[in-house]
Amino acid sequence: MCPAFAKAKMVTVLALDGGGIRGIIPSVILGFLESKLQELDGPNARIADYFDIISGTSTGGLVTTMLTAPNQDNRPLYAAKDITNFYLEESPKIFPQSRHTKFVSAMTSLFGSVMGPKYDGKYLHSRINNLLGDLTLKQTLTHVIIPTFDIKLLQPVIFMTNDGKKNELKNARLADICLGTSAAPTYLPAHYFETTDSKGNTRSYDLIDGGVAANNPTMLAISQIRKELLMAEIEFGNSSENKKMLVLSLGTGGAKFAQRYTAPAASKWGVLNWLYTNGGTPLLDSYDHASADVVDFHVSTLFQALRCKDNYLRIQYDSLTGDASSVDVATTENLQSLVEIGKELLKKPVSRVNLDTGKFEEIEGEGTNEEVLANFAKLLAEERKFRLNQ
Repeated sequence: MCPAFAKAKMVTVLALDGGGIRGIIPSVILGFLESKLQELDGPNARIADYFDIISGTSTGGLVTTMLTAPNQDNRPLYAAKDITNFYLEESPKIFPQSRHTKFVSAMTSLFGSVMGPKYDGKYLHSRINNLLGDLTLKQTLTHVIIPTFDIKLLQPVIFMTNDGKKNELKNARLADICLGTSAAPTYLPAHYFETTDSKGNTRSYDLIDGGVAANNPTMLAISQIRKELLMAEIEFGNSSENKKMLVLSLGTGGAKFAQRYTAPAASKWGVLNWLYTNGGTPLLDSYDHASADVVDFHVSTLFQALRCKDNYLRIQYDSLTGDASSVDVATTENLQSLVEIGKELLKKPVSRVNLDTGKFEEIEGEGTNEEVLANFAKLLAEERKFRLNQ
């Protein structure tokens, strides 16, 4: 069991969706949240100091690792405010943009999806390996959960810090985990690696994007918490009745208002159209949005049933259009546009998804995302202070 859980009044969770370059949007929000924590606890405060579990898929898995992997001083490699700059500097190298016309670029993308991944991933592999080296899962500064999907076994593989501490064969390098969870089909190559334990046993992994399993990893984190609390209750008799969760779930945006696809059009599609149509990837878009929204609906329902709906905050922007809705258009203009969308989202009223329409609707009287995040920061700081005084 996570040691912090035993001392907790509230178990704290941060969950980060997948979405390629759109990870800029939650990075802006995280920068704001960390600034509020620093106002309360000083300039050295970091996101990893306040969350029991940080769970991230695909680009969210990379951000999770940047927030929790230790540097030489055993502090997080990145402050949250620096992650946005990482995206701005590295995205054009990870997703190099064609100088051809939009038509030629579309044809290149379409036939690239048939012949091989759109990008070779060489720069991403080099950058991530240089950044993380031989750091492994068990070394993260707080507990992480990063989903991937094993294409050979056709089943999810969920990397968790607890498992890394207990099982050498699951204690993979963080670099390999990041490359696995971000290997989006048609965009980046699948990632293969092996782990070896002290007895010489090996385990192989054939991984693709974690979004195939859980593009919104919030439920994975909540399920793990409930499992550990239940195990502790059975083993030690510790009651979990008074243990509440404080959950922040950050999306990477969607294009629901754009209404790119329709049933009459899709009814005529073959394999190629499902892979690439109207500037998007219908098959991947459908899986990603379905996964994220269903999780949001279930978590919202759970927290309402537990009479603590204010302890769950989902921040998502569903009105992206054009290049901003892509996962890989890494032009200077589009990247900066995503930064501005993140800032704009902070000023917007708190919203919740309507499962009938699939759209986020503003909730009257609950304030802006910025205001609610400031209150979240106070709750996180109070919880941390409570534990330090135990």
